[in-house]
Amino acid sequence: MTLGKRKLGGQGLEVSAIGLGCMPMSQSYGPADEKESIATLHRAIELGCNFFDTAQGYGPLTNEELLGRAFKDRRGHVVIGTKFGFRFKDGKQVGVETASRPKHIREAVEGSLVRLQTDYIDLLYQHRVDPKVPMEDVAGTVGDLVKEGKVRYFGLSEAGIKNIRRAHAVHPVSALQSEYSLWERNLEPEIIPVLRELVIGLVPFSPLGRGFLTGEVKRAEEYPEGDFRRTDPRYQGENFDANVKAAKVVFEIAAAKKLKPGQVAIAWILEKGDFIVPIPGTKRRKYLEENVASAAVQLDPAQMKALDDALAPGKVSGKRYADWIMATIDR
Repeated sequence: MTLGKRKLGGQGLEVSAIGLGCMPMSQSYGPADEKESIATLHRAIELGCNFFDTAQGYGPLTNEELLGRAFKDRRGHVVIGTKFGFRFKDGKQVGVETASRPKHIREAVEGSLVRLQTDYIDLLYQHRVDPKVPMEDVAGTVGDLVKEGKVRYFGLSEAGIKNIRRAHAVHPVSALQSEYSLWERNLEPEIIPVLRELVIGLVPFSPLGRGFLTGEVKRAEEYPEGDFRRTDPRYQGENFDANVKAAKVVFEIAAAKKLKPGQVAIAWILEKGDFIVPIPGTKRRKYLEENVASAAVQLDPAQMKALDDALAPGKVSGKRYADWIMATIDR
């Protein structure tokens, strides 16, 4: 199977149709395994997956270092997206305190370049909108970094319509990264139409519903301390029971087509538009290979409708984040 390419935005950024979210290699989903993680990163390149997503906040800082080691001799074969926008002290993130003043952006980029062992960042996102800093200042600073050759393309993460428009008016936004999946449809009413209008790509994270849509899930309390799913409202109590029922159609279609449920979930996203590039996260070659194979899956209109209807807004039980994280999203 050849993994095709897709364009993000109108500025020339082209990446593999499915990317790789690298956060699980360093945090939130069990202990790190550097050997397997690097093998997974190298295997992705072999499979034609060249789009890798990281951030200063993943680890924190250690995920960028991991990619730097893995891609030291392969830089020309990969497209790296990373993010700035949180504050760090002594190698640790300071809660969810945002930090996007021009001086901080420049310092953050210099740090990322060192950790990634590169002299340019392909796609630089603002990790979360900073309410203390005008979006025009953020976009202008990134635009200057593009002119200097340290950054190639500008992205936003979890930004709302007003800030997308404000940023794009100053410097073209190539991609918006936000949660989007069968499991989470909050972008459909307003955000996606604006992305289409402005020719901005969409990079959905958590396209497998933080693993729920793979069918290999347990209740929140069954995950170890430190695992993100332990605090995920949708994995808890009655929410978990309701969501297993809602997701049943994914498992049924997968069984009928002799696929993994996660492959059906990724195929659904790919059918939603050629400007969309999902980045399922994993640290294991086995799951990477399953995810990349999703690009060859075809869903007919009846299957798409069944999936749309079963997991329509309001059918999934529980918030997608705890309240303190939801407060950081620009909606």
